Amino acid sequence: MADVLQAASDPPTNPRGIPRAPFVDRVEDYVTSRSEVETTINSFKEMISKYQFMQSNTTRRASGLREKIPDITKTLQTVRFLSAARGKESVERLETTFELNDTLFARAEVDVKGVGEVFLWLGANVMLAYPLDEAEELLQSKLSTARYSLGTCEEDLDFLREQITTLEVAFARVYNWDVAQRRKEREDGVEGEKKAVEG
Repeated sequence: MADVLQAASDPPTNPRGIPRAPFVDRVEDYVTSRSEVETTINSFKEMISKYQFMQSNTTRRASGLREKIPDITKTLQTVRFLSAARGKESVERLETTFELNDTLFARAEVDVKGVGEVFLWLGANVMLAYPLDEAEELLQSKLSTARYSLGTCEEDLDFLREQITTLEVAFARVYNWDVAQRRKEREDGVEGEKKAVEG
């Protein structure tokens, strides 16, 4: 049992610090007697529930990033378009429609030469003005960070699924070992009774 606690308290981790589940190759390394079976099984159940909790949180985070990336990309494309249009001599005014809401758009006429800055939502009802080049730099940085974070979330989800499967197999092995031990004890008891009756 001490091996299970040691394995659970100081296991190797993935790059984000999620611990690796112990692999049970031989049940006897984790359980020395039937009295330890319930404790070991409960320990595995608790670890499975912790991994499932982490999986749920990581799934939510990945979903939020998947929604955020297209918005950042669209905003970055708009800033780049304004920068490019500003550099053209032939373009002075630009008529466009822009999204106010998911289903609501408005028309606008933009004086391209007069556009020196854009306003960006930063979250929590905060909007700041940025010069076009700084806005592009900020948005490119946010996009790179969001893509990297999504990649690590997907990597963590794969890792968590693997750990949950490993623990489910460990749980099954310990449970089956316990069933086999009980059967063996019953058979030994029946054999002992037969010998007592015969003797």
